[in-house]
Amino acid sequence: MGLARAVEAEDSAVGCFVTVDGTRLHYLDRGTGTPVVLLHGNGSMIGDFVSSGITERMGPGHRVIAFDRPGFGYSERPRGQTWGPFEQANLLSRAFSRLRIERPIVVGHSWGTLVALALALADPDKVAGLVLLSGYYYPTPRKHANALAPSAFPLVDDVLRHMVVPFIGRLMAPGAVQRVFAPCAVPERFKRDYSIPHALRPSQIRAVAEEAAMLMESARTFSELYKELSIPVRLIAGSDDRVVDTDEHSARLHRELGTSTFRSMPGIGHMVHHAAPEEVVAAIAAVGEARERRAATKSATTRSKPTRRNWLHIGDGSEEHACLAVG
Repeated sequence: MGLARAVEAEDSAVGCFVTVDGTRLHYLDRGTGTPVVLLHGNGSMIGDFVSSGITERMGPGHRVIAFDRPGFGYSERPRGQTWGPFEQANLLSRAFSRLRIERPIVVGHSWGTLVALALALADPDKVAGLVLLSGYYYPTPRKHANALAPSAFPLVDDVLRHMVVPFIGRLMAPGAVQRVFAPCAVPERFKRDYSIPHALRPSQIRAVAEEAAMLMESARTFSELYKELSIPVRLIAGSDDRVVDTDEHSARLHRELGTSTFRSMPGIGHMVHHAAPEEVVAAIAAVGEARERRAATKSATTRSKPTRRNWLHIGDGSEEHACLAVG
């Protein structure tokens, strides 16, 4: 049994599967009510949000759906095609229709914020609002290259690379995880519930490398589209993020958007949803309230519009006329 199969045998999927356009997606679906979709960052998977406690903190009145994005966790990522933010958003939008997820609040962390933004930009009427965590929004140099990406091993051919990288990754993983959480300590729950071996499978390492390579160009494309956003956006980031510069990205995006709020969390790094889950839940609730207000306003507007009714006019001949009747 190969390394990847051994890991998959050890770790069982925590959710369900839906197949869209021939691609199988793994998702976790809990609760009923206002739909909240969670999208993880590069190299991560559903277990990140589950171990943060957000899925259980939402409480009643919310339907929380966390997806393994294509190529991560148990979701497929077919070869031979580009899986940028808009391609992933299109796939997820079709999954939403299959799963009857209507006008969700979309929460994205890190690379997942680009997919969340793509969903809102592609069809804003289908997204109630965004909660964006520790995102990379502009084409600026990153503080740290991804040490686990296959491109870090240019002298190793494809076959050997897929054997060596996971092994090296296992050795490096504790330090890499600590850097991502710094300056905060790695939570015990994350250590217990998040599967590092599963995150270091060759297929997932390949997806990590692909997304790392397209990050800057994707951010460049998006930076020209932000002015089109008109839905509520809540931005949260750690003031001491050592992966993405909070001032250059979250603070800058907030200044550009007219519909956003921004919370810079002091003493917190990139994994803000672990260090301050209550802030994330509060942001989701705020967007949810805006969603309900918008729905109520739309309903009131619909009721106040005159209704077209057809009346049969009996006169010299039978003729149907359309009249306006208020009510």
